[in-house]
Amino acid sequence: MVVTAERTASAATLEAHKAPVFIGAVTLRVHDLPALTAYYRDAIGLRLIRQDAESAELGVGAQVLVRLVAGAVRPTSAAGLFHLAILLPSRRDLANWLRHAAVKRISLEGASDHLVSEALYLSDPEGNGIEIYRDRARAEWPRKPDGGIAMATERLDLDKLLSEADETAYAGMPESTGMGHIHLRVGDTQAAEAFYRDLLGFDLMVHYPGASFLASGGYHHHIAGNIWGSRGAGLRQPGEAGLDRFELIARDEVDFAAMRQRILAAGGNEADGEPTVTDPWNNRLVLVR
Repeated sequence: MVVTAERTASAATLEAHKAPVFIGAVTLRVHDLPALTAYYRDAIGLRLIRQDAESAELGVGAQVLVRLVAGAVRPTSAAGLFHLAILLPSRRDLANWLRHAAVKRISLEGASDHLVSEALYLSDPEGNGIEIYRDRARAEWPRKPDGGIAMATERLDLDKLLSEADETAYAGMPESTGMGHIHLRVGDTQAAEAFYRDLLGFDLMVHYPGASFLASGGYHHHIAGNIWGSRGAGLRQPGEAGLDRFELIARDEVDFAAMRQRILAAGGNEADGEPTVTDPWNNRLVLVR
């Protein structure tokens, strides 16, 4: 996959994309393709880029952020997607989306200030978790005495945020929006660290009780794994509803070559020029550029 000028522009503005490797499109396997397509278009505010009888691609401009694939079976494992996280360029963009949610009566499940970011949480009609957030500037991220990033889960003042929204009809997510991170349900956080840190080379950034947060290039997290509802979970099976795969995007050829080598050394393979591997719970990732 070729890095487009649009993706390059996005990478210049989003903190998550100022890294050697970051998260690209997330593919979900769904039961009701028309309903989920309408939800990600009308409720979330993504543009429908391509659609046929078996799949749909939604995103911003020409950049795909969410792929939906029809034909899901009931999951047998508690592992998989906790949430995909769509990163907006600014606090005003987050305020505008919140106003859109209020007008459309879109139910939220949570709203948090994580010190490094501000986030809104919800789920799509099939229970796939979604985070919509904005980052504070990296220079504003609080630090622990040892220099590590400090994160927390504090109350986000929705009334104050809403007061900063534009008084105009919502036009959808701005074209500099990107996928910020992916949060997974895993069976064991130490096994997740062994795979994503020790094999793939992501840095362990933050420990929460029952969760690990890992990243490339000093970001607060590109990949997280928790056991809050999935301790001891086994392998996901092909075709299960929910997460089908997610992309890792390499910033340049050097970063692509380094991650490719790690993926192949971790037992992955290369199909159509795209290295791919599954984690210990059969969550598939694909490296693109």
